[in-house]
Amino acid sequence: MLENTSWLIFIGLGSIWLGSQIFWVGGLPRQLQRGEVKTAEKGSERAFLLFWRDQYSWIGITLISVGIIFVLIGVLS
Repeated sequence: MLENTSWLIFIGLGSIWLGSQIFWVGGLPRQLQRGEVKTAEKGSERAFLLFWRDQYSWIGITLISVGIIFVLIGVLS
């Protein structure tokens, strides 16, 4: 049976892997980009797609961050 620290490391590494794949596809959210960012007319299909791409990117960043925290807790415990 695995110890809790091992589970944290495994879950953290899986979270980092999944988050990095999402981030690779979604890219950097517009809120974190420098310079001119893509915009669209409010209520348009393009605005909807830009919104969901940003959300997808934030999910990837969150998974990577949580994964790093889990791995660090598992390693340092």
